Amino acid sequence: MAKSVQDKPKITEKLSELGDTVQGSQAWNSIFRPGSVFRKGYTDSPRNRSYVIMNSVLYHLHPVKVKRHAVKVSYTLCLGGLSFFLFILLTVTGIFLMFFYRPDSASAWNDIQSLHTSVTFGLLVRNMHRWGAHLMVLSVFLHMARVFYHGAYKPPREFNWVIGVILLTLTLLLSFTGYLLPWDQLALWAVTVGTNMMGYTPVFGNQVRFALLGGTEIGAETLLRWYVLHVLLLPFVIVIFMAIHFWRVRKDGGISGPL
Repeated sequence: MAKSVQDKPKITEKLSELGDTVQGSQAWNSIFRPGSVFRKGYTDSPRNRSYVIMNSVLYHLHPVKVKRHAVKVSYTLCLGGLSFFLFILLTVTGIFLMFFYRPDSASAWNDIQSLHTSVTFGLLVRNMHRWGAHLMVLSVFLHMARVFYHGAYKPPREFNWVIGVILLTLTLLLSFTGYLLPWDQLALWAVTVGTNMMGYTPVFGNQVRFALLGGTEIGAETLLRWYVLHVLLLPFVIVIFMAIHFWRVRKDGGISGPL
């Protein structure tokens, strides 16, 4: 018993040495940036506190101080956060739908019907994805209307207003490209009208229409191209612009104040 009590300080010392070795390794230091509380030799100083704020994504998105009007639901209506939440919802439900959908003109419609009748919670998830897309278009539009009404497009936030306009355009494109995927008559005629309108774009209208259709008429190439746009290209671009949008909100002084 006495021997085991004497061994405890040795075990503690070895664990401490092991911890110091791990924290001093190159792999550990490559994961945790300077100023992190997990780095070896961290001390509580103003410099390290600033490092913690600058190196943390959550602290970067959520500042230490928040203006009183910025947390009022009656001022922001939570429209920006609601739009981001709907994007996350669409991403999760969209990944679920990708497991049961094939972007092939011979099987797309049958996959949708099978999703409704044979997949557990398939109809529920698809309706969540569909109505979530409608709500996201509405929430992004209302968010921009709120920003315009409060004058948040004025300096120094004019650049972020342009980013918001781009995000609204990408949201509409994301919704429209998903319209074709069920491969039913409603989708085919909607895409026909939309691409014909794009064909009247000055100078390069015909080239845009050809690129979107993958030919001169709607076919299997059209479905594949719009599927890639919907599940890969547009979401990737939206994530980049959302990151810039959130970052500029912080750098431009937070949410704008009342008029």
